[in-house]
Amino acid sequence: MNPHSFDVLVVGSGAAGLTAALNLATRLKVGVIAKGKLSDGATGWAQGGIAAVLEEGDSFEAHVRDTMVAGAGLNDQSVVEHVVGEAPAAISRLAELGVPFATENGTLHLTREGGHSHRRIVHVADATGWAIQQALERAAAANPNITLVPDMVAIDLITGRHAMEFSTSGAVHGLYAYNKASEQVETLTARATILATGGAGRTYLFSTAPRGATGDGIAMAWRAGCRVSNMEFMQFHPTCLYHLAVKNFLITEAVRGEGGILKHPETGHRFMPETDERAELAPRDVVARAIDHEIKRDGLDYVHLDISHRDPAFIEAHFPNIYEKLFGLGIDITREPIPVVPAQHYTCGGVVVDIHGRTDAPGLYAAGEVTQSGLHGANRLASNSLLECLVFGEGAAKHILECWDHLAEPPAIRGWDESRVTDSDEEVVIQQIWGEIRRFMWNFVGIVRTTKRLERAKRRIDMLRQEVSDYYRHFRVTADLIELRNLLEVADLIVRSALSRQESRGLHYTLDYPAMADEAVDTVLVP
Repeated sequence: MNPHSFDVLVVGSGAAGLTAALNLATRLKVGVIAKGKLSDGATGWAQGGIAAVLEEGDSFEAHVRDTMVAGAGLNDQSVVEHVVGEAPAAISRLAELGVPFATENGTLHLTREGGHSHRRIVHVADATGWAIQQALERAAAANPNITLVPDMVAIDLITGRHAMEFSTSGAVHGLYAYNKASEQVETLTARATILATGGAGRTYLFSTAPRGATGDGIAMAWRAGCRVSNMEFMQFHPTCLYHLAVKNFLITEAVRGEGGILKHPETGHRFMPETDERAELAPRDVVARAIDHEIKRDGLDYVHLDISHRDPAFIEAHFPNIYEKLFGLGIDITREPIPVVPAQHYTCGGVVVDIHGRTDAPGLYAAGEVTQSGLHGANRLASNSLLECLVFGEGAAKHILECWDHLAEPPAIRGWDESRVTDSDEEVVIQQIWGEIRRFMWNFVGIVRTTKRLERAKRRIDMLRQEVSDYYRHFRVTADLIELRNLLEVADLIVRSALSRQESRGLHYTLDYPAMADEAVDTVLVP
């Protein structure tokens, strides 16, 4: 099959990917692929907002300090300072694209979230991500230099070993992708490739991440020879709705920021002040462990998050989507508490990148949740995620433009060979293995860990690896098989990273090593 060629190929159509594409399209032809619909990624799901220093009395120093405190000192301070400093300009650019940020008395309305010392969250009610996603999509669709291609599932990055003339340079020249419509594998080449594929939340049984968050970019970069770092730091959002009919509806951090209180569902006791002096506004890892402790100690299914003491008009105005969603489920949040449980929410580790978004592989960049940039450390501060996407998406694009003449033209690439494989009549096996991975990751590699639990998870991964590898080699690829292969790879990276960290820091809490070490050191895995 003849390859589809672009100047730059962007894998992922969320905030990071589309920001990069829009910046590149001033000079270059850009292809943006998404494995589902363009708006299916995590950006559109983000409720809270974007953190930026805009309030009088706030400062870049305070935002940096809050980020470092939440990250348990593992952050790269130079990266934090860079991203925080770029935040106000990123907000302005989104406003220029038509994002209707909430205002009050003619100025941006700022809310506060856990871990922040000031009100600095710019938002669009409680659906900020969706508003940003739509604005970026409109701008990208209107740009003649951007080609948007949905329903293309990335399989593997193309390197010198896929060239007609075999090379060991390690440079990336695009990727192979499965076209859902034609059910064929296509060859996509480019002088530069940007991974903006999001995180790996679906490695866990309970997650607020979208269905497609299967760690594809992390797994592909790892197989292409890139380092991966800090995968043990999987953030669990403290407040996911507990409801039998809805599995992954997030109750935004801003509910606690505007006065929401966590209570024991049977006694009504407010338990957070006993855990941390910041109470409900403590960082997510602290709040999630406190809720987990209450649930496990008393055999509860959930705890209560109560904001019903606020004025009903205020609640409906500030949280219209949450109010409507829960009202439709029979929960009136202006009158009664919300049942909540922790759920996996964000992947703080990922592909190692520098401040320009460069990975270890020449020609390969990455931005957003797929990366470990040094911004989040051992725990992401609320509303720094969209900010990272915007800053690193633009940064990667700028570096590509500056270095364009030094990026190699793709060589002649071999097409995908499907001559040795056939369709499988046992695809139910994929779903069974997928479910098994997610269950043991939830049970053994969750909020509270032990070495024994981690070793149990590792044994199961090792057992399944050969089974999935055999399946992948002998049967024609499908979207589910591609995701399963990546899911298992990422689960292994998470467990290996967790086993290597013999301390408790941020999101990694182990009963065998409950103290935090004196020195903060990244966990770096090398292929």
